[in-house]
Amino acid sequence: MAGGEVLDRLSAPAPTAASSASPPSPRRSRRSMHRALGGGAVADVLLWRRRNVGILVVTAATAVWFLFERAGYSFLSLMANAFLLLVVILFFWAKSASLLNRPLPPLPNLEVSEEFVGKVADEARVCINRVLAVGHDIAIRRDRKVFLQVTLLLWLVSYIGSLFNFLTLVYIGVLLSITLPALYDNYQDHVDEKLSLAHKLLLKHCDNILRRGTRKPAKEKKIQ
Repeated sequence: MAGGEVLDRLSAPAPTAASSASPPSPRRSRRSMHRALGGGAVADVLLWRRRNVGILVVTAATAVWFLFERAGYSFLSLMANAFLLLVVILFFWAKSASLLNRPLPPLPNLEVSEEFVGKVADEARVCINRVLAVGHDIAIRRDRKVFLQVTLLLWLVSYIGSLFNFLTLVYIGVLLSITLPALYDNYQDHVDEKLSLAHKLLLKHCDNILRRGTRKPAKEKKIQ
């Protein structure tokens, strides 16, 4: 009997690691950066799914920054020279096409549609209303948290603006917008963890500042 029990135990299949291990904890679902950025061609460029367009954007931004900052060109003179060259090329192209029976320059319909103007106006109206709502919260409702956030943001913009000029800031913004979304999409879990810790610390400091500002002074004891 003892020998049979030993043989049965040896012949029984050993528990696998998958069956003995505890089920994995459910991970938090990742955000879709492509959907958050609109899911169109702009999202493809920002996430480097269209590498050629992304490289073209970075190259064009670098060329514009170099022409204005290093080469010494002014915006007005550069734009005037560019339009002058374009007009001369189109004029001689049209003249040669009429003389040689060639097709005219393939120009699109050069007009701004009413639908495009309406979309731009709607977006501008939404942005202006948001700014006015923030001003209303600060001036009328006296929201200290919004006041601190706006003050910190304006101070940060002022400090960064004192280090760089406007064109350099725009160039840095283009580089960050073309690199940060792709990096966040690849390392989303680690970035969310660090940002969550930083957000908690920032809220803690803001709450401490608000408590100090709203704390009533202790009443002095009357001297009898």
